[in-house]
Amino acid sequence: MAIWGKKNKDKDPESREDRKKAGLIRGLWRKFRGIDWKNPVNRWKLLFVSLVGCIVVFGGGYGVLTMTNSPTFCASCHEMAPEYSTFTASAHNQISCVQCHIKPGFTNMITHKMKSVKEVYYHVTGVPEQIVQTEEEAVSNENCLQCHSKNRLVTASGDLKVNHKGHIEKDIPCITCHAGVVHAKMATRGINVEEVRGEWTKESAEKLMEKKYLRPNMGTCIDCHDKVNNGEKPWKDAAYNVPVNPEEVEKKLEEKDKEATKERATESTTEGENTKEVAAAHDKKTQDIILQAIGKQKKDVKISMECATCHKQTDIPKTHKNVDWGNNHGVTAVQQLDKCVNCHQDSKWVREIPKEDIVSILKMGNQKVKYTPNVTLAKEQARTNKFCSACHSDRPESHGDSDHWLTSHASKAKTNDMKAECFVCHDREKPKAETTEAKAPTDVYCQYCHRTGFKDVVKN
Repeated sequence: MAIWGKKNKDKDPESREDRKKAGLIRGLWRKFRGIDWKNPVNRWKLLFVSLVGCIVVFGGGYGVLTMTNSPTFCASCHEMAPEYSTFTASAHNQISCVQCHIKPGFTNMITHKMKSVKEVYYHVTGVPEQIVQTEEEAVSNENCLQCHSKNRLVTASGDLKVNHKGHIEKDIPCITCHAGVVHAKMATRGINVEEVRGEWTKESAEKLMEKKYLRPNMGTCIDCHDKVNNGEKPWKDAAYNVPVNPEEVEKKLEEKDKEATKERATESTTEGENTKEVAAAHDKKTQDIILQAIGKQKKDVKISMECATCHKQTDIPKTHKNVDWGNNHGVTAVQQLDKCVNCHQDSKWVREIPKEDIVSILKMGNQKVKYTPNVTLAKEQARTNKFCSACHSDRPESHGDSDHWLTSHASKAKTNDMKAECFVCHDREKPKAETTEAKAPTDVYCQYCHRTGFKDVVKN
């Protein structure tokens, strides 16, 4: 009986559990089960501990979220120096980064934090050459409308008439026009790359954040309106609203190079011809839009390209209102070319933004080079500037009938200054085929008739 009794004792689960060495968790659980929960004091203790635990967990979580949402946390990574510097120097420096870069809502916040783990990975393994906003992370209208009203019709400057509500109702992203309002389009300008991140400070950011990059680019408006007139909706493509990612472009180019290695030699000539055709078509399109803008060309389109469509008022200089201004503005252009290009410059009419060198910009600062009247410079500007060549490509009214002008134009070219005006459109000698000089708007050159030259030596 004793043996059976011993065996029965060994088979007893509770007796075996007593003999086992209890671990930390098991021990705590056994103590928890052993508490007398009928005692109200113990129940109050449990409630107190639970409350403290919730405060620690949720309070700690909220603290982590608050810390990671702060601009200073973003600035803790060196690769964000350009973004943080421009942020502190911008008009939006009183709001946090997440108010723009994360859609409203707790779910969006948590989702973004989970996706941001990859940023930690990049920080440890090696940051990209350039930080660029992706299509998925583009600032949405929801973020902007938290602070801004969509009912504004006139801009803060009072100059532009913009139907913000109409744009938003057509789902046009705010960043299509206002992409540079905080970071001055530095990714598009190529000035936030790895090798120059050490140059970024709040002081340098103030020099780099020019107004023309902070404000909407007129070229963007023109490009979008032109596409709408052609039946397109460019803003539907997210890539239209964010800077080009140089790394993705490089990968695509490498893939194309691999595929086209064998065909490149045979296609080089055709490619060169196509490039010239594309450039010529682009120039013609730019000139066409300029002529529409200044009211010299009317078109039946959805959105008029005339300045008055968007500009509430345009300050036209008094000299421009003279009847004969079109024929006599050359002298003024030579004397005040720096003022002319404030309005009449190609960069205002195109959407593309050229790449810049941050070191050169910082050295130059906001210094303005004083312009000295220069006929040669005015001539080059008149030939290369699409705004000028839009009209210069047409035969001037002052030239009258060709046969009459042929025999009477000598009176218009008596002095060197008068000849200099002629050379704006005409070359003295026959242009060379592979010259790097700006091409004249006409193929009529002086020595075609004046084979022996001129009485006075005049520089072209």
